[in-house]
Amino acid sequence: MKRATRVWVYLLLALALVAVLVAVSRRKPLPVVEAYSVNRGEVDAAITTNGKVEPVTPYEMHSLVDSFVTKVNAVEGQAVRKGQLILELDDSAARAQLSEARAQFLSDEDSLRTARTGGKASVLADLDSNIKKDELNQTRQQQEVATLEKLVAQQAATPQELVTARTNLAATQADLQRLQTTRSETSREAGVDTGRLELAVQQMKDTIAFDDARVHSARVIAPVDGTLYSLPVKLNDPVHISEVLAAVADLRQIRVRAYVDEPEMGGLQANQAAIITWDAIPNESWTGRTGSVPREVVTHGTRSVGEVLCTVDNKDQRLIPNINVNVRIEVSEKKNVLVVPRGAVVFSGSHRYVFVLADGQPGGKTTVRQQEVRIGSANSTMFEIVKGVTEGEAIALPNNVELKDGMRVRVSEPE
Repeated sequence: MKRATRVWVYLLLALALVAVLVAVSRRKPLPVVEAYSVNRGEVDAAITTNGKVEPVTPYEMHSLVDSFVTKVNAVEGQAVRKGQLILELDDSAARAQLSEARAQFLSDEDSLRTARTGGKASVLADLDSNIKKDELNQTRQQQEVATLEKLVAQQAATPQELVTARTNLAATQADLQRLQTTRSETSREAGVDTGRLELAVQQMKDTIAFDDARVHSARVIAPVDGTLYSLPVKLNDPVHISEVLAAVADLRQIRVRAYVDEPEMGGLQANQAAIITWDAIPNESWTGRTGSVPREVVTHGTRSVGEVLCTVDNKDQRLIPNINVNVRIEVSEKKNVLVVPRGAVVFSGSHRYVFVLADGQPGGKTTVRQQEVRIGSANSTMFEIVKGVTEGEAIALPNNVELKDGMRVRVSEPE
């Protein structure tokens, strides 16, 4: 009986052990992190990034007509002088439109002069002549009616003669009123035409100026002394309105648009040294200076960057517009400052965090505490910590683990 009891006890213990082992096996392993002890060091702060070369003052010449290239007098990359002919476009259509605009302008101007005088001179002259005649006839007939009225009263004329005279006077007065109304209406219409024609004349002046500019634009000339750095068209190529025909600039002074990642913008200041290199000429460099600090962050591919314009001396003119270059901006050199690896700092919006270890002993289990920090200078591997942690404090290097405040972790053994 005792032996059977022992067997059952052993079975129960075995089952309990199996249950414990199963439960333990189902528990997720603690994430593993490395420990780093905050210490002091040097930060040779420089921002290394990429950029693009731009002319400081580019002059682009655009087509004002739909046409085609009839002559090319220059090649891309050559030095040009102000006023030098670069290329020509066919201008026959533009000249025809200019001629039509000038003819229409002369017609509208003649109509305007006529309108300002009250109407057509010949029509007005006829109306004025007829009105004058009717006014004279009206005066004579009024006198005749007055005389006949006296004679009829004296029985020296017949009533029929008076009736005829009065009828003639009424007809003359009606015709005079008609002529005066016509004269007034003609003048009124001329006044309306004056405003319309003044607008038409001004519009035709603007059209002539625009068409004249289009004709002149067919001869593309260099606006300044410089380098013809872009000539995208060739002989007989069709061109369209607004298309770039050529671009000229003085390339002895250029600028580089450097793309600085958002986390590194804190160290930017105006007038910092910028070293420019170009992979196509690996053994040379150019020196420049940063301009104003960016006031906004923009999207550049998959990056959020501030665009910094660096003025660069390019006396040898070997750097040309639109090439991609490497940029190193010398930010500062700091010694004996608190530093931590870049991988230890977590970015969340405008906040920066590290995760402090309660116990940083290798192989041990511990809890991480999220701690906000303020970073200063930086290089490719380290951040300067201005505020938030103290020297000797142990922080976690996540090793691709997404840490959270209060999380339990295991500190890895050193290799």
